[in-house]
Amino acid sequence: MTLEEFIGSNSTEKRMETVTALEELLVAARKQDSLTVGVYESAKLMNVDPDSVVLCVLATDEEDEDDIALQIHFTLLQAFCCDNDINILRVSGMTRLSQLLEEDTEDSNGNEPRDLHCILVTNPPVQPLQSPALQNISSFCEESRCRNQWVPCVEMQVR
Repeated sequence: MTLEEFIGSNSTEKRMETVTALEELLVAARKQDSLTVGVYESAKLMNVDPDSVVLCVLATDEEDEDDIALQIHFTLLQAFCCDNDINILRVSGMTRLSQLLEEDTEDSNGNEPRDLHCILVTNPPVQPLQSPALQNISSFCEESRCRNQWVPCVEMQVR
């Protein structure tokens, strides 16, 4: 096995561990009411209380890649996160995110679903998240930054 193959296989393993950790973290944060969902809602929270944000998840699928407005929002959110030392993780797999967060495609009134393109995990001061999953994701983000990948990407698979 060459060094490149070893690094590649190690990187794949680390990404899979990170996806599992992300799923655990999102479920736990949802139960603790420590999630902010939606691009506009996230921007508003980061403007008011950036210190409470511990992770910014930017989610897209292939069909979202050409959405210029969404990409502009992502660029602004990423810049804000970098300025405030908030870990950022790009994910693909909106269907899996929806499953994890128990989001319906529409609510009972026929309204549009919530915008899952940006999800913030907050760490409330009263009952902070003491999560190995959060530590795993933070470690992955830090290692990625050391390799000059400022916004690491992972793929969530539908189960």
